[in-house]
Amino acid sequence: MSKTKTPTTDQPRRWATLQQVADHLNVTTRTVRAMVADGRLRGYRNGRKLIRIDLNEVDAAMRPMGGAR
Repeated sequence: MSKTKTPTTDQPRRWATLQQVADHLNVTTRTVRAMVADGRLRGYRNGRKLIRIDLNEVDAAMRPMGGAR
């Protein structure tokens, strides 16, 4: 059985709940939902309610700003 790979990397997907992503980014779950709704993050649905987000994609979405460039 092969593991699903993240499109942006060769790493296996690291599935996380909305709460886990919110903790990872130090924001609220409401903010994570807004980020999925406006396209900044990609959410994956399994069934009607279960939503998971790949932490590799969350990390890849982060962009440096200011002096860090």
